[in-house]
Amino acid sequence: MDGAPSRVLHIRKLPGEVTETEVIALGLPFGKVTNILMLKGKNQAFLELATEEAAITMVNYYSAVTPHLRNQPIYIQYSNHKELKTDNTLNQRAQAVLQAVTAVQTANTPLSGTTVSESAVTPAQSPVLRIIIDNMYYPVTLDVLHQIFSKFGAVLKIITFTKNNQFQALLQYGDPVNAQQAKLALDGQNIYNACCTLRIDFSKLVNLNVKYNNDKSRDYTRPDLPSGDGQPALDPAIAAAFAKETSLLAVPGALSPLAIPNAAAAAAAAAAGRVGMPGVSAGGNTVLLVSNLNEEMVTPQSLFTLFGVYGDVQRVKILYNKKDSALIQMADGNQSQLAMNHLNGQKMYGKIIRVTLSKHQTVQLPREGLDDQGLTKDFGNSPLHRFKKPGSKNFQNIFPPSATLHLSNIPPSVAEEDLRTLFANTGGTVKAFKFFQDHKMALLQMATVEEAIQALIDLHNYNLGENHHLRVSFSKSTI
Repeated sequence: MDGAPSRVLHIRKLPGEVTETEVIALGLPFGKVTNILMLKGKNQAFLELATEEAAITMVNYYSAVTPHLRNQPIYIQYSNHKELKTDNTLNQRAQAVLQAVTAVQTANTPLSGTTVSESAVTPAQSPVLRIIIDNMYYPVTLDVLHQIFSKFGAVLKIITFTKNNQFQALLQYGDPVNAQQAKLALDGQNIYNACCTLRIDFSKLVNLNVKYNNDKSRDYTRPDLPSGDGQPALDPAIAAAFAKETSLLAVPGALSPLAIPNAAAAAAAAAAGRVGMPGVSAGGNTVLLVSNLNEEMVTPQSLFTLFGVYGDVQRVKILYNKKDSALIQMADGNQSQLAMNHLNGQKMYGKIIRVTLSKHQTVQLPREGLDDQGLTKDFGNSPLHRFKKPGSKNFQNIFPPSATLHLSNIPPSVAEEDLRTLFANTGGTVKAFKFFQDHKMALLQMATVEEAIQALIDLHNYNLGENHHLRVSFSKSTI
């Protein structure tokens, strides 16, 4: 991903039969796509975004998650061109596709198939919708809701909050007709593949009173509002009205993911700073097969710690007859995909490990009373899972293995020298160290990625005293 940033991106290794629409879809989630040039014979394309910032976000996102088109990895980098000058006669088809896609993106008209005859709209409905999100494996931000619901009309206000451990939102349109259309089209839909299901009802409120514009609430008609200092944006009167609104929503069968194209679903994700795999449903294969392990050294615990960086490991089984291989069951298909993408080909205990999807659906536990020498372990109730809480900060900090580690939960009494010594004892060399301002977090750089992996396995959850257990993850920063 080298080269100076540019709003024009150079995309290589495209499958032969790929279409303009598929290439444009890679860029859509990050902002407006303003031009495209396909070099069919060379399996390459140039994609121009409206802003350099959008291009940088896109390159950063796809450097963490290899983009695929038609199951083939493709490569994206900044182009030397600062803008695309295309000969429109040659490029007519691409321009037409671009216009069509842009029209769909910017239109406030309902998506096809959701138009509602006026007679179907009961006049007394509220312009305010109450939205509950089920199966929230990934954070859904206020901006993602705005993006989805704006397809049905101008969204005036949104308030988000958590109630009964569920992420909920109130969203107000200018007109009840828009609310009706959005409810008909979106109720029961998934925002991302196989997760984040929308449950939508009319609210009894007809107007929302938003006090602050921040990531919890926004009044799009009043950009002048203060951002507040983290007080709940819910007015007590609204809270009271809510207590009454507990009519549970019927659960229709989940429909296909929303009409954000698939790459875009992955990317509303990027906007939220975390990584979901385009085209992999959360219900996908949860069990991984890891081979070429160092059988003298590896334990279920060490695999739990390393794979736990990318998801919540449920069970680990080192194979009795083939101790250089193990089955690892993750909490969902996105997590197994992330772990495979990031850990396949990395070195663990001196050996390059191979990670593939297993054909097993689950990892069997040994029968009661059968001793399998501690090769199988159930981590289902582990307190160390990083991704249990929907919307947890950890979703935004998933990075490939790197020589630089991010340390957190450091007690005040522990000094730089203590941490340098602790990490040097894992068998590597500490190259650099930097405390964050509050001294609760730090960056620490080992000589190689392999040394950093070893240090993370050995020291994540290490007890530093004063009831502080050290948290270790890979960092995207360097010191």
